Amino acid sequence: MTEKIFTIVDKEGIHARPATLLVQTANKYSSDTSIEFNGSKGNLKSIMTIMTLGIHQGAKIKISTSGPDGNEALAAIEEVLKREGLGE
Repeated sequence: MTEKIFTIVDKEGIHARPATLLVQTANKYSSDTSIEFNGSKGNLKSIMTIMTLGIHQGAKIKISTSGPDGNEALAAIEEVLKREGLGE
C-alpha cells in the first residue's frame, strides 16, 4: 500500500469538475484507490464518494493505493491535484 497526505488549497475545495478529473485518473489504474477525510474513507473511483465527503479549502486528505500499479496511480493523482491547483 502506498499513501500520501495532501492539503487542499483551492478556495472552493474539491468540487464537481476536479472530482471528476480525480475519478477519471483513478479509473485508469487497476489498483484499489481510496480517499480519506475527516474520519471518512471511500473509493476514489466513485464521484459520489468524493462529493459526499465535502472536502473544503485547508482540508488534509489521504490518498491510498493498493495493487500492482499503485505507485503509478498515486503519482498520476498527485499530478492532477497539483496541475489543477487543488492540493499540495
